[in-house]
Amino acid sequence: MLRGTVVTLRPVREDDLAELYAHHVDIDNRGEYFPRGIVAQTRFVKEFHESGFWTKDEGMLVIVNPDAQIIGHIEFFKTVNYLAEYELSYILYGTEHRRQGAMTEAVTLMVRYLFETKPMNRIRLVIHPGNTASRRIAEKCGFRPEGTARGAWYNAGRYQDVEIYAILHHDVIGRSRPDQAAEA
Repeated sequence: MLRGTVVTLRPVREDDLAELYAHHVDIDNRGEYFPRGIVAQTRFVKEFHESGFWTKDEGMLVIVNPDAQIIGHIEFFKTVNYLAEYELSYILYGTEHRRQGAMTEAVTLMVRYLFETKPMNRIRLVIHPGNTASRRIAEKCGFRPEGTARGAWYNAGRYQDVEIYAILHHDVIGRSRPDQAAEA
């Protein structure tokens, strides 16, 4: 488990599956900037039983608040085989959990964990230009804007631009952790 002050990230457990699948198929809660595709429940459960939603180059952790309530999830995955990078995807399941620092902390925890345990040099975020909340998270977590991928994302019936943000291994490793800085 990855523990922060606002949230904890932990692996998915079998008793989480019904709740996670209910969130997965609740497309209205995704907002206009999160991909809207869904998978069948049988495939969802099968994937969990085969991998626990965790393999060498992709994984999902649930985001849990101090009341042990699952409030979202964060995922990482390899972009393409020839790049030394992962991409993150994340979502909070309800508007009541937003603007409390949960996702900023979740991204920070996941980025540090990945750089400490995986031989990857970059982690990127792909953000719709209108998604100001994700852009703020990226900036707070030290990601830098790299440019626009024109027409790269098909959503809501049309091709849309996305902005690419990235953080490098040396941007994170070597910096003190927020909890260590407070102790110093």
